Amino acid sequence: MSAGERLPGTPVPMHTWPGAGGVTLAGDSWGDPDGPLVILQHGGGQTRHAWKGAGETLGEAGYHTVAFDARGHGDSDWAPEGAYGSDYMVDDLCCVIEAMGGGKPILVGASMGGGTSLVALGEGKVNGDALVLVDIAPKIEEKGREEIQAFMNQKPEGFDSLEEVAEAISNYQPHRKRPRTLDGLAKNVRLGADGKYHWHWDPARRKAWRKEDDYRGRLSKAADNLTLPILLVRGGLSNVLSKEGAESFLEQCPQAEYVEVGNAAHMVAGDRNDNFAGAAIEFLNRVVPPR
Repeated sequence: MSAGERLPGTPVPMHTWPGAGGVTLAGDSWGDPDGPLVILQHGGGQTRHAWKGAGETLGEAGYHTVAFDARGHGDSDWAPEGAYGSDYMVDDLCCVIEAMGGGKPILVGASMGGGTSLVALGEGKVNGDALVLVDIAPKIEEKGREEIQAFMNQKPEGFDSLEEVAEAISNYQPHRKRPRTLDGLAKNVRLGADGKYHWHWDPARRKAWRKEDDYRGRLSKAADNLTLPILLVRGGLSNVLSKEGAESFLEQCPQAEYVEVGNAAHMVAGDRNDNFAGAAIEFLNRVVPPR
């Protein structure tokens, strides 16, 4: 099942891999296959395309970079019977790592993808070389989380036009310059049989996540177990990860480094890809340099 038909111009995934429980995952890759493996995981409601600029830049820097759509997002399958949540996401991550040859990857995760990375590493499901967390930590601001939920809850019946979709995105991200054309929206929505435009994600995934008991507590316990090199990146305009939340994580993981990207909100890589990619490469060149 999906939200509808892919619109013309929607990028075709470079790869598909088997995920956990028969779900097929779609992804793209960049760079030297012999370079250190970097796995990029997007936030809830996003797709692999959020990482395109960063993926290309990391690939040019000598890393083998992979971004994939989480289950229930983009071109990956919707999960049967609402099979979503942290454990499923971690299992999918393990499947992608195995498909790429295994080893000790570098995990880069934004928001939901950062939570998956924390659980995978902190609970010993994945043995990684480094971790980059993007605007996510165990302690976040409830108001920011609620604003994300409100945005994602808009128009469950669907949008009448792409202009209406663009307006909704612009209202949520007023700091971003509105694009001159609507072509880029093709990867964000699907055209339903009802003639309306629907977000690309499975609505059931959000219900499954809400059922997780003490998710923040789980992230905090996982962070206690981290010993690998870590970079925490915060958007200077973020209403999700506050400076206090970042400081709390840095106290918990004293080996972690910290970068704040100005003029970027919660979706740091999408807002300021150049600054984000530069900070990530500077960090990775020191802790896991390209071969």
